[in-house]
Amino acid sequence: MKPDTARIDEIRPSPNHTERRLSGGPDMLILHYTGMGTGEGAVRWLCDPQSGVSCHYLVHEDGRVVQMVPDEQRAWHAGEGSWRGRGDVNSRSIGIEIVNVGHGNGYPDFPAAQIASVIELCRECVGRWPIPPEFVLAHSDIAPARKSDPGEKFPWDQLFFAGIGHFVVPAPLRGGRFFGRGDRGEPVSAYQSLLAAYGYAVPIDGVFEDTTHFATVAFQRHFRPERVDGVADASTIETLHRLLTALPRSPFDRDARAPSVA
Repeated sequence: MKPDTARIDEIRPSPNHTERRLSGGPDMLILHYTGMGTGEGAVRWLCDPQSGVSCHYLVHEDGRVVQMVPDEQRAWHAGEGSWRGRGDVNSRSIGIEIVNVGHGNGYPDFPAAQIASVIELCRECVGRWPIPPEFVLAHSDIAPARKSDPGEKFPWDQLFFAGIGHFVVPAPLRGGRFFGRGDRGEPVSAYQSLLAAYGYAVPIDGVFEDTTHFATVAFQRHFRPERVDGVADASTIETLHRLLTALPRSPFDRDARAPSVA
């Protein structure tokens, strides 16, 4: 196996991959955290035929980068999920695992050396493949009810200012009307429409149920990390609307307005 970039420090081939089921190569980049005790333990697991999981790249805490699956192959990192109605994310994406023990084990900050390597690796990936900025995503974005990684401590803003991904300055926290579990009505439908337009798999039925709650949590983790509570407050809705109107290829009418939160 040959490395796909000069940035690779080690190759540890994983048998857990297949041919991509779609032509044209990957158009998504999915970032994860390992959620395991050590980076080496994560590498062994991702290379174990019994695990049924893998990724293309893993970034250790000290910045070392391991490649396990060639870009052209379908690694098994995303599981069930979708983005903008596109399923089989594994066939559409490159998966990068970032060593971090995760939410269940104290969830430490990501070291600067690690983030510097992630940025360099992501830059290589988006330069090599036709991956739009808004398709550089968290695992939690494509599977909100199942996943929380890489979480609210991951510095998406640093990636954006390095030319990777889509981001806006989050709207400040403030009071006002908000929506949460159990709320119903046209304003909830309008909010769901914005979430769906950006890419989250939510129904547009005017009922703020679990699917909408978990999508809101995922959105906050990525784009408004100051408070992650699954409540569609004014800051969350305004940040979402800013993201949509900042897209170079808006998936909805740019004249559409966010639901009132006054």
